[in-house]
Amino acid sequence: MTGKSKFLLSAFILVIVFILVYLGVNFTSNLGKTKSQVTAEDAGKQLNKLYSNLSVTTETPVKGQIDINPADIGETLPDISKFPITVNNTTNQFVEIFSSTEKSGTGMDSWLADVATEFNKANIEVNGKPASVKIRNIASGTAADYIKSGKYIPDAYTPSNELWGEMVKASGVKTQLVSKRLVGNVPGIVITKAKNDALVASYGSVNVKTVTEAIANNEFSMGYTDPFASSTGLNFLITALNTFDSSNILSDKAVQGFEKFQANVPFLASTTMQMRDAAKSGMLDGFVLEYQTYLNTADLKSGYVFTPFGIRHDSPLYALGDLPKEKLDVIQKFAEFVTQDKYQKMAHEKGFNELNDYKSELAVVDGGLLSSAQKIWKEKKNGSKPIAAVFVTDVSGSMAGEPINRLKESLLKGQKYLGKDNSIGLVSYSNDVTINLPIKKYDTTQQSMFVGAVNSLQADGGTATFDAIIVALKMLQDEKAVNPSMKPMIFVLSDGDTNRGYSLKDIKDLVATYKVPIYTIGYNADIQALQSISSINEAASINADTDDVVYKIANLFNVQM
Repeated sequence: MTGKSKFLLSAFILVIVFILVYLGVNFTSNLGKTKSQVTAEDAGKQLNKLYSNLSVTTETPVKGQIDINPADIGETLPDISKFPITVNNTTNQFVEIFSSTEKSGTGMDSWLADVATEFNKANIEVNGKPASVKIRNIASGTAADYIKSGKYIPDAYTPSNELWGEMVKASGVKTQLVSKRLVGNVPGIVITKAKNDALVASYGSVNVKTVTEAIANNEFSMGYTDPFASSTGLNFLITALNTFDSSNILSDKAVQGFEKFQANVPFLASTTMQMRDAAKSGMLDGFVLEYQTYLNTADLKSGYVFTPFGIRHDSPLYALGDLPKEKLDVIQKFAEFVTQDKYQKMAHEKGFNELNDYKSELAVVDGGLLSSAQKIWKEKKNGSKPIAAVFVTDVSGSMAGEPINRLKESLLKGQKYLGKDNSIGLVSYSNDVTINLPIKKYDTTQQSMFVGAVNSLQADGGTATFDAIIVALKMLQDEKAVNPSMKPMIFVLSDGDTNRGYSLKDIKDLVATYKVPIYTIGYNADIQALQSISSINEAASINADTDDVVYKIANLFNVQM
């Protein structure tokens, strides 16, 4: 063999040895590690690489003047005209009725609106004068907020269940129950058929007690809606507390049981629609819903089992305030009118008046206790896991003027609903990214720094949305290294129009790997672009181009923070 051949052979052998050593090191470096550990390490490397390419500035926080007064939901409520009148009065003698959305909307949700239209055509007289009704379509919890705050009180109120009536009564508003039932409905847990069969095999039956046990044992993944806004969510909260202590839903035993249960609840939704979207993704084994909606949704009927729980949703009717006798008489006439067989059959065709054999599992709870239960939920909903959230604010040139002003108002009013045990940070972005406020616990000092940082925001330059999300992710991962038990989340406030830096494609897999929910709030926004960000991990996306944005954001922060 020639010298040249020996050299080539030696070089070839060295290359082979190098490749084998390289592969061996990489292979053995992952021995003993779970797939999730390996994925997390890879994600960390990718995050660091993306972050290293960014220009990030850290500002010195400046304190702002905080408002020490407690949160006032009335301040955030928009003008009542935001909520549509679905039936107008046809006479001068009339009553206005707030009605829950499942019966005063359109299509299969139009039953009460249809009956009210018939009432107005019936030429019914009260004290010799023709009478009519005006129906306003508004969710039960939102309606209760208007009434309790005194911002707008209608003549009458028909929420989904009696719980809201009790809360209105406890707030000091004069409340008279005119009818316990206008139409029948039932709340329930809808569970995939496979999981329902598994629960029956393990626990013998499916009810709230066995479901809460299964969730506490990490055997069942379920979501439910905001008990400050949702009738079904509020009903589920008090039913769950009741399963832990039926003698006192506020006892230490009930609260401790609820906290253990809540630690394994993966999803709290602001709306039923958001929750259903999460269920479609396969994230949830079950969620809460009213039977009328379940019955009218083909994919739910075919793939899920409905199990009723709690207090019935029979749409009670209340008269509110010191009404003259004429108005009380109109309300009574209307209550009698809707209970006629003709209109109850119409309700049946729209999915109501089913499961009439179901009896409420517990008595209606006093309004004061309900408010206390909501406070417990706010304090304990995250179990023992504190939240760390980064607010990512768009300060590009396209946000100048009204959008940036609305963004600041949203944050300054919404921050009162942030839990004090949580930690928050603030990032702003235009051409580049600025860390305006590093993550720290949301005590009075941090609250003051947050207010100061928000007030200092100014709009100018391009829009590097995904660069800012990378910075927020890096801040959260650094925080998680110090506080492993914390639950991370991101809130992006933007017009959605990215024109610089990374793209959604560049970061999508990384966000999915870290499972950090990204809630988006759009101002004059490309809502679809923002929804595509939120949909990665089933977070909510809010359109802020409406009068009720501050109220929506306050509710979002209340639920998630």
